[in-house]
Formats: sequence, C-alpha cells, structure tokens
Amino acid sequence: MGSKGREIIGMDVNELLGLLRKAYSDEWLAYYQYWLGAKLVKGPMKDAVGAELLQHATEELAHADMVALRIIQLGGTPVTKPEEWYTHTNCGYDAPDDPYVKKLLEQNIKGEQCAIGVYTRLLDLTRDKDPVTYNMVLTILQQEVEHEEDLQALLEDYELLMQAVKG
Repeated sequence: MGSKGREIIGMDVNELLGLLRKAYSDEWLAYYQYWLGAKLVKGPMKDAVGAELLQHATEELAHADMVALRIIQLGGTPVTKPEEWYTHTNCGYDAPDDPYVKKLLEQNIKGEQCAIGVYTRLLDLTRDKDPVTYNMVLTILQQEVEHEEDLQALLEDYELLMQAVKG
C-alpha cells in the first residue's frame, strides 16, 4: 500500500483488515448460497426466484472482488482457503438443502439482513476514518438493502399466490 494511502486511515489497519476478511468470507458464502439455490429452486415462481437468486449471486461475487481489492490495497491478504471462510464468516451459510421457493427466500432474506448489519457496522467504523473503505462499504450496503427488498417482494408475491390458489 502507498504510504499516503495508509496515512489517510485514522484507525487500526489490522483491525480493519480482520473485519474486511470476515466480510470477504461472507460474500463468497453468499455467492455460493445464491448460485446453488438458483440451480436447485423448486415450486411456484421458481423461474422468477431462480433469476433473482442468480442476479444476486453475480452481485455478491462483485462484492467479494471489491473487498478483496481493498484488503490488498491496505497491505493485507484475503482469506486464501475456502474452508477458512467458515471460521471468518459473520453470517454463516444456509445450505439450500430444502430448495422450495419459500424456504430459499426466507434463508436469503436472513442472510441479507445479516449483511446489512455487518456493513452498517463497517460504515459506522470507517466514517471520518477511512474514506476509501467507507465509500466501498456504502456501495455494497446499498445493494444489500436492494437485495433484501427484492427478496421480500418475491416472498410477498409468493404468499399472495398461495392465498389465491387456496381460494
């Protein structure tokens, strides 16, 4: 990392790197959860839900890329072994073992709500201390909020469809 780039950070860089590695691990697990869920989804509205999950997977992978680049800029190394994502994760991984539309939507809403919490804390931590990380986190947080909204809208549509079918 450039010396001027390091000077603008008004906080413990090693602490920040640890938090970013956790977020990086979350993003990879979220990517895989979405990607696999999109392939396995079953039930009413499966095409719409699968398309949304696949779009979210792509965006989670982009988040992992952004976080990795910031870790490297700060002089750190992203988590290099996938098995270590589990020891670093904030939000965990909900395997799509029950690929039914409603279950997948509920699992992924829970994941987005966790991510919103993680990035809100990072936003608060980096405000006025690290403008580069702050701006990156703000961008990711905006997308995580959109993801939660998209998934909740799909779940609402699903519930309305089920009510209409029942009669």
